[in-house]
Amino acid sequence: MSVTLTPAAAERVKQYLSQTPGGIGLSVSVRRSGCSGWTYALDIATRAQDGERVFTSHGVDVRVPEDALVQLEGTEIDFISQGLNQQFQFRNPRVTGECGCGESFTTAESAA
Repeated sequence: MSVTLTPAAAERVKQYLSQTPGGIGLSVSVRRSGCSGWTYALDIATRAQDGERVFTSHGVDVRVPEDALVQLEGTEIDFISQGLNQQFQFRNPRVTGECGCGESFTTAESAA
């Protein structure tokens, strides 16, 4: 399995990459935050990191730290527009619970 982008997300990331000197891909990780334990972290990668896996999705290198794969494997990232709002949306099959506001999540692996 891997972490993938929808075509809409890939196009948005390509726009960001074109504006970032030295951008080599999308870094996708998790960090401890919120009432459910984890939140997603996205950034434009400008250099390779030790211990990361690279998945290519719709022409974009998606870079994931090995230690984040337990929470992220199988995740699909989409980019949605609703009225004036635009955001990345995560479809993560490993999520077992989310906080009320949707900003953080938990997985069975993180609860173990």
